Amino acid sequence: MSGQTTSEYIQHHLTNWSSVHGDKGFWSFHVDTLIVSIVLGLIVFGAMWLAARKATAGVPGGLQNFVEMVIEMVDTQVKDTFHGKSEFIAPLALTIFVWIFAMNAMDVLPVDLMSGLAHLIGGEEFAEHFHFKMVPSTDLNATFAMSFSVFFLIYFYSLKIKGFGGFTKEVLFAPFGRNPLLIPVNVLFRIVEDIAKPISLALRLFGNMYAGEMVFILIALLPWYLQWMLGAPWAIFHLLIITLQAFVFMMLTVVYLSMAHEDHLHESH
Repeated sequence: MSGQTTSEYIQHHLTNWSSVHGDKGFWSFHVDTLIVSIVLGLIVFGAMWLAARKATAGVPGGLQNFVEMVIEMVDTQVKDTFHGKSEFIAPLALTIFVWIFAMNAMDVLPVDLMSGLAHLIGGEEFAEHFHFKMVPSTDLNATFAMSFSVFFLIYFYSLKIKGFGGFTKEVLFAPFGRNPLLIPVNVLFRIVEDIAKPISLALRLFGNMYAGEMVFILIALLPWYLQWMLGAPWAIFHLLIITLQAFVFMMLTVVYLSMAHEDHLHESH
């Protein structure tokens, strides 16, 4: 924190490495988010591929045991929640849970890790101008990108299962029936519902992880003995938040896709 005020220190740790000079917010590419997300994806799914390749029918090793436990947990949740027929949903749910968990887990790394490395490489001046956030899920660009992907899948399966005609009828006549006078109300309800899904997915994940990151930054501003006293318990508790947020995002995705497979027009009668 040498040469920085408290507000400058906090702002430095909350600023992404942007593809545009001067962070332009939502419409810029955040290079650090892309790098960490891709690297984590390669690591976690490479490890799962390796575990699957070395899987044995005998006594499983530690990695195989862990991977099988995660797969069984996700598969059980999908079977209990998803009421349609699709071989794509369970792998999608597994991908979402594992990838988001890995991204969230970066929050337990020391907040000054990248700043310290930048200081060693290029000195104090370089470190002050170098921005690199290690937690992709604290970036609205990342959380909205994932939620928009789910949003497009919802429409894809709605059209695939119900057809264009069936989907149009559902939009016009659910949930309040086939009375033509109620069509504007039905359409308005559908618009609000569809907009709320990606926004709630993105903001729930972002808000919880951003708040956790902020707490770690504030703890880093304290004297070293208080950092250990407060940082360790918070890190342990934050592991629960990390897991829960990955699980919630996965489950809501499965629920939304299950709803896309259902015929709400007939259910409303």
